Amino acid sequence: MILYPAIDIRDGRAVRLTQGDYDRETAYADPVEAALRWQQEGARWLHVVDLDGARAGEPVNLDHIRLIAAAVSVPIQLGGGLRDSKKVEEAIAAGAERVVLGTAAVRDPGLAGAIAAAHGERVVASVDARDGRVAAEGWTERSEVGPAELVAELQGRGVERFVYTPVEVDGLMSGPGIEGLRELAAEAPGVELIYSGGIGSLDHLAELAALGLDNLGGVIVGRALYEGRFTVAEGQAVLDA
Repeated sequence: MILYPAIDIRDGRAVRLTQGDYDRETAYADPVEAALRWQQEGARWLHVVDLDGARAGEPVNLDHIRLIAAAVSVPIQLGGGLRDSKKVEEAIAAGAERVVLGTAAVRDPGLAGAIAAAHGERVVASVDARDGRVAAEGWTERSEVGPAELVAELQGRGVERFVYTPVEVDGLMSGPGIEGLRELAAEAPGVELIYSGGIGSLDHLAELAALGLDNLGGVIVGRALYEGRFTVAEGQAVLDA
């Protein structure tokens, strides 16, 4: 299992939102400085989100992605505003090794399938759940689609890797959404899941690892790293153990 340090970019800064709320933001660092710090602490991947792009419906911070890609040697997984093939190609050209489809996957599974056909394992879909339904438009809208339903639809169209976030716990550092993750993992055994949301301690990482889910391939951590609850190396050691 891989620990993915998160770099969420808004207005040129690395920030964290609480429960996906743009009005509940904490700013931490320059995105490149954050990327260098996580690499120095042993990160194997970086999970970067263009929050401005998620809200605008198209990438806004590709210049920051280029700077991060030039500064570090670890691969970048990028989401936020990637809603058509052209924007996905621009993100890859900017330095993203993987692209994360959010609203595009919810609104148009056929488009997500076409992008997956073109880019294979570089395509990841984001399953952000609020009250048991998938959220879209930068988490500002709630769809009528359930997480397992969306995963099954997209898996049938060639998407094999998903970021799962229970929005209710995101940014709170009060613990992961275990039940939702366990249910989704059981209903979608043939895909890889990357969990995100609520991680605030090494015990929380150990709790996820102890689930023994064969299809849980990684955990995204943001605020806990920025606030020094533990280092990337410490978190990765827990997941490795």
